[in-house]
Amino acid sequence: MLMENSCSKYNRLEMKNVDKNIIGWLEDIIEENNCRIERKEWKSKYNSYVVYDYEPFCTDGFEINLIITSYDMAYLNFIKYLYDEKINTIEYLNHCINV
Repeated sequence: MLMENSCSKYNRLEMKNVDKNIIGWLEDIIEENNCRIERKEWKSKYNSYVVYDYEPFCTDGFEINLIITSYDMAYLNFIKYLYDEKINTIEYLNHCINV
């Protein structure tokens, strides 16, 4: 049984500094689109050595990074598109509120 070739079957998408307010929505979208989260980490914005693989008690000062995998790159592109559109919509609505 060869394990080395099995890793090349997966496509990867790395998402950095995911908004913590929509992480639940993003996880649902990932699951619905035949993808999986290979790694989810909380990385300190102030100290690059501080990285947790679980949600810390206080999430202020941390960014959430994800590595998502799928057999088909089209699923990953669709997830990235949905995320970008959601962020753009939120920014647009926040701008409308501030006007």
